[in-house]
Amino acid sequence: MSPPCPNQWAQFDAEGRSEWLGLTRVGPWGPEGLSGGTYHLDGQHVTDRAGLLLALGEAVLGPGAHYGTCLDSVMDCLCGEPSVVPPFTLVWHHADIARQPSPDTSLHHLGGLSYFEATVNLLREKGVTVVLQ
Repeated sequence: MSPPCPNQWAQFDAEGRSEWLGLTRVGPWGPEGLSGGTYHLDGQHVTDRAGLLLALGEAVLGPGAHYGTCLDSVMDCLCGEPSVVPPFTLVWHHADIARQPSPDTSLHHLGGLSYFEATVNLLREKGVTVVLQ
């Protein structure tokens, strides 16, 4: 059963968020091949890698939904896994929070890019219009 509202994972530390992210693998899954539309990512709790991925899943598919547990699986979703696929628009609210230096080193390890930057680049490369607010 999916959580009834978004951001319930936000109260947990990095370990708890990672566990929550693992649970999203069992569903709910989105419709296959749905594209278009505008989705809103609530970035106010995106302070670590798991938080970023949880917020992305909630933005695109709803609370408790899976849109990847790493950038490779996000790419799978963008390329046609049962999910929303580009083109679509993602409005990322509070993007400045994910840009801030974080004690979570998993946000800063991708060839000099932060996890935030690498995620935004991937989304844009695959045809998502990302609007950072």
